[in-house]
Amino acid sequence: MVFGFKKRKAFPNGEGRFFDILSRQSSKTVEGLEALWNFAENGTKENANLVRNVEREADELRRILIEELDQTFVTPLDREDIYALSRAIDDVVDYANTTVDEMEIYEVKGDEHIKDMINILRKAARELNDAVKILRDYPKIASEHAVKAKSYENQMEKAYHLALADLFKGTDTVYMLKMREIYRHLSNAADRGDEAANIISSIVMKHT
Repeated sequence: MVFGFKKRKAFPNGEGRFFDILSRQSSKTVEGLEALWNFAENGTKENANLVRNVEREADELRRILIEELDQTFVTPLDREDIYALSRAIDDVVDYANTTVDEMEIYEVKGDEHIKDMINILRKAARELNDAVKILRDYPKIASEHAVKAKSYENQMEKAYHLALADLFKGTDTVYMLKMREIYRHLSNAADRGDEAANIISSIVMKHT
């Protein structure tokens, strides 16, 4: 008979609802960025409202998580890490929502730079979602996904500066100011995704 050794779990059993809510939040981020992509492709009111609906659902999940933190004495992770990761994930969806708001207010369409930047965000969000979903059971693999997510922030930085360089070649100052604001929102979303990846990596280092 062959006896195996049971693998030690990085995180204690119980309180799995925190991982579940974080996972649902990260899934909403993916959903929100897919909706933002559709809006950039076809800026209909229906597509705009889809982004807003996802953002509201994501906010509700964050409120639930905060309530759970308030009601729970012992948490599987440092409560500061849970709160910070939840906030960073939620911020990405918030920026998606404000991007839609400003594109509508400024009456601008999704150009190729906007689409390129959103596509980078989509890829980063998928990596973050993969990381959060397996964080409890496979933290080291989760960390690998977090590293991949971080790499997209570098891509975003390049895309952002390229977008600005092309924008400033124009002569319509008002249009330039409008688009610069949109580009900035998308760049900020990538920064928050990068922060979420850093928090995941820090969590893994603490518990493995």
